[in-house]
Amino acid sequence: MTEVFIFDALRTPRAKGKAGGTLAQVAPVELVRQLTNALVARHGDGLRDVDHLSLGCVGQIGVQGGHIALVSKLYCQLPEAASAWSLNNYCTSGLSAVAGVVDRIAAGNAEFALAGGVESMSQVPFMGDGASYYADRDFSASLHYIPVALSADVLAMREGITREQLDAVTLASHARAVQAERDGTQTSRIPIVDADGKVVLARDEYVRDGLTSEALQGFDPAFAELGRAYAPVLKTSLGLQQVEHLHTVVHCPGMADGAGLAVLGSAAAGASRGCTPRAQVLAHAESGGDPVLGLTAGRHAMQRALERAGMTLNDIDVIEYMEAFAVVPALFMRDTAVDAQKVNIFGGHVAKGHPLGASGAILLSTLLDAMDARQAGTGLLVTSAASGIGSAMVLGRVSA
Repeated sequence: MTEVFIFDALRTPRAKGKAGGTLAQVAPVELVRQLTNALVARHGDGLRDVDHLSLGCVGQIGVQGGHIALVSKLYCQLPEAASAWSLNNYCTSGLSAVAGVVDRIAAGNAEFALAGGVESMSQVPFMGDGASYYADRDFSASLHYIPVALSADVLAMREGITREQLDAVTLASHARAVQAERDGTQTSRIPIVDADGKVVLARDEYVRDGLTSEALQGFDPAFAELGRAYAPVLKTSLGLQQVEHLHTVVHCPGMADGAGLAVLGSAAAGASRGCTPRAQVLAHAESGGDPVLGLTAGRHAMQRALERAGMTLNDIDVIEYMEAFAVVPALFMRDTAVDAQKVNIFGGHVAKGHPLGASGAILLSTLLDAMDARQAGTGLLVTSAASGIGSAMVLGRVSA
């Protein structure tokens, strides 16, 4: 099997994903184009010579429809002969797209490729495709579907996570995100510009400077109405008569616009294009899980990836653990006793927002920045999605 390297990974800032948001007038393919151009500016024109492009995207309708990876390939002026895949694996899509390309290169079916994700939630709203899986209540109930926000509350209740623990995750996420902005350590985040080259957005705009525990106490649980609406499913699936609702809006990642893109290949393919690797992919894994307690699947994928790498958590220097909701990192920290100073060192989704299909690729870029900032030898990325989807990847840093 061919060893696979990540030569670079860039991300856009994350904008509030709502009508009138900062990136609401920027087409998703334009986000991908600006990332591609930034990669070319860093590494030279040889970077365009790719065999393949994979993009994760959840809302594949409207401006994200028509096979978003193919449209992006054409819009970014990538080679006509390059193949393209569009992938929806919910909130792990961006990382799943990268993992698929890793396998393609390892098997010798590609040499040099781009992979990542894009999502404009200001233009394609959450669940905008109206799928029967969540829009048809009788059908969804037969498959034990519940909304992911409600799943987060159920998970917190069953696992004994407290409001204080959720608050602690939220405060740490914002505080670290604020500090990262001050330190200038996020070197793989590029600004988005307009047609005249004027900067439209240069930072993650959900981040709250000066957030306090007193301020958090002013927010009430947000999902009691969902609990009532899905009470029959909870009773049938889990035997629950009621749910203790804990997550407020500030314990949840905001819906966001954004994109991330990585360039991967064999050592020889990179060298022939003048590219120096930042990291080697040591292992990756995908996992399914309980559809009701769906946000636990990332942990299963993490264990598989670590086993494939022949490692344990103690061997990992820095970790990006998706803050799908505050309960997810709270459980991870409680159950593994991992050093908190290794985890989400630049803040996470709770502070910065969640552009669905792009998030895994954005977090991959963030992990590379964290590994550089800490001069870390190893890194771990873990993502989770609704209805029992998880993806994880282990990286080894290649020293400059």
